[in-house]
This record gives sequence, structure tokens and C-alpha cells, in this order.
Amino acid sequence: MTAEKGALTVRGRAAAAAVAVAGALARRALMLAVLLALVFGAVELLPGDAATATAERGESAADLQARRHLLGLDRPVWERFWDWMTALPTGDLGTSAHGQPVTGMLADPFPNTLLLGLSAFVLTVAASLALGCWAAARPGRLTDRIIGHTATSAFALPEFVVAVALLLLLSLWTGWLPAVTVTGADGAPASWTMLIMPVLALAIPQTGWNTRIVRGALADQDAAPHVEAARLDGLPTRRVVLRHALPGAVPAIAAGVATSTGMLLGGAVVVEALFNYPGIGNLLAGAVADRDTSLIAGVVTCAGAAISMVLLGSDLIRARVLGRRP
Repeated sequence: MTAEKGALTVRGRAAAAAVAVAGALARRALMLAVLLALVFGAVELLPGDAATATAERGESAADLQARRHLLGLDRPVWERFWDWMTALPTGDLGTSAHGQPVTGMLADPFPNTLLLGLSAFVLTVAASLALGCWAAARPGRLTDRIIGHTATSAFALPEFVVAVALLLLLSLWTGWLPAVTVTGADGAPASWTMLIMPVLALAIPQTGWNTRIVRGALADQDAAPHVEAARLDGLPTRRVVLRHALPGAVPAIAAGVATSTGMLLGGAVVVEALFNYPGIGNLLAGAVADRDTSLIAGVVTCAGAAISMVLLGSDLIRARVLGRRP
């Protein structure tokens, strides 16, 4: 009977966790749907439309009207939004203003953006944890103050300022790295060295932000009874920070890192343009210029899905550590 009760308890907990995750996914999906509705509305408010933005020189008014009809621009925006959203679960992201399937247009550049964002994300997490723990192991000392001031200054720098500084230092002045990205036959960067400066341009500001979060979370853990007990036992400061304070700081750190995902993908649009990186940055800029609602919405959907997955992972980590539902 005890084994049966244990099995029922495990199944009950698994079912509750599955329901909680499904609820979290539903909330993220609802937020994404609201965001997409705002995208459709915002593009509708821009001057002009996709027909005039993509029109060739010499087209008549009748040609423009025919193009508007072909693109569905003569229909109400809410109707176009509903049709686009109902096709989304099938993987259909609509057709661009130039008549190309949006899914095919994103097939090559979006994985490149994910590679750039993921590389910057991993570097941000590793660097901020190392710097935050290093500062926490020397509270109040010169190292702690230098790391704190440097982290604050780094976070205050926009990505394009960091990108320009890296271009000057690592390319124009020293010639160590290529200034622009050259793509190979598969559409990806031809060499991994072409990723270094774009990744650094994205990671440096977010490393500053997350280093402050890690340092603050570890400082909050100093007053925890088990941390004070470890310190009173005479354990080395480094071990106190890594073994006793850091596990309790994980929920706050995970939340901070998750918020950086949107900033990394948002900053990627600017950084990709500066380094001629083959991602969604140039594609999105062209879509806005063309008033291409379907392409803009497709980019937002892919980016929103990636951000939602990271946020869900953060919620699950916090729930596991704090014993709460996501």
C-alpha cells in the first residue's frame, strides 16, 4: 500500500507540474498574440502601405489597386490579423509583400540570429557568474568596487556604441578580426572569427547588468542562517560563496538572465546591421520600410517564441528551487 501511495503521489505531482507548465505556456501564447495584434495595428498606422512601398516606378493607380487586392490590403486589418493567426498553428507565417513565403524567408537568417544570440547568452551567463562570485568573495574590497563600477558602466553602453568601439579596436586599428561578415554557401558566417565582435557587442552590456544581479543576489544570501553558519565554521570565503550562497541566489539570477534574452535579440537587430551579419536584422529593417506586416509578424513570432522558452525555463528553475508552481 505504501508503494502504491508513493506511486500515486509521484503521478499526482507529475500531473500537477504538467498542468502548471501548460498554464504557463498558455499565458506566454496569449501575451504573444496580444503583441502580434499590436504589430498589425502599428504597421496599419504607418503612412503608406505595402503596395505603395513595393511599387515599381511608373505603376498606375489601377496597378496599385490590383496589388492592394492581391495583398489583401483592401480588407479590414482585424480580418487580416484573424486569418494570419488561424494559419499560424500550421506553421504558415503568410506571404511577404514581394510574394514570397515568410517561412522560407526566415529559414536561413533566423538560425543565424539564434546562433548569435545563444553565443552571447552563454558568454553573458558565464562572465556574469564569474565576475559576480569574484566580487562577492571580496566584499567591500577594491576588487568588489572595481567590478561593480565597471559592470554599471558596461550596462550603460548601448550595443551600437560597443560595436563601433570593437570595430575600431579589433579591426581598423589592429586588423585582428574582419570588420564585416562574409557568408558561405550555406548562408552562415564563413568563419567563426566573424562571430567574435558581434557576440561581444551583445554580451558586454548584458554582462554588466547580470553581474550586478549576481552580486546583489549573493549579498542578499549573506544573511541566510546556513551562510552565516558556514562562515562561522571558518570555511574559506570562496567555498561559502559557491557552495552555500550561490544555490540560494539561483532564482534571482535565473530571472535576471531570462530578461536579458529579449535585450539580446533586440540588440541583435542593430549589431547585425553594423557587422553585415546574415540575420533577421536587415530583413526586419527592410520589412518595416516595405510596410510588410506578415514578415514583421513572422520575425516577432520567432523571436517571441525563443524568448518565451527562455522565460519558461527560468520559471521552472525558480519553481524547482523555491518549491512553487511556474
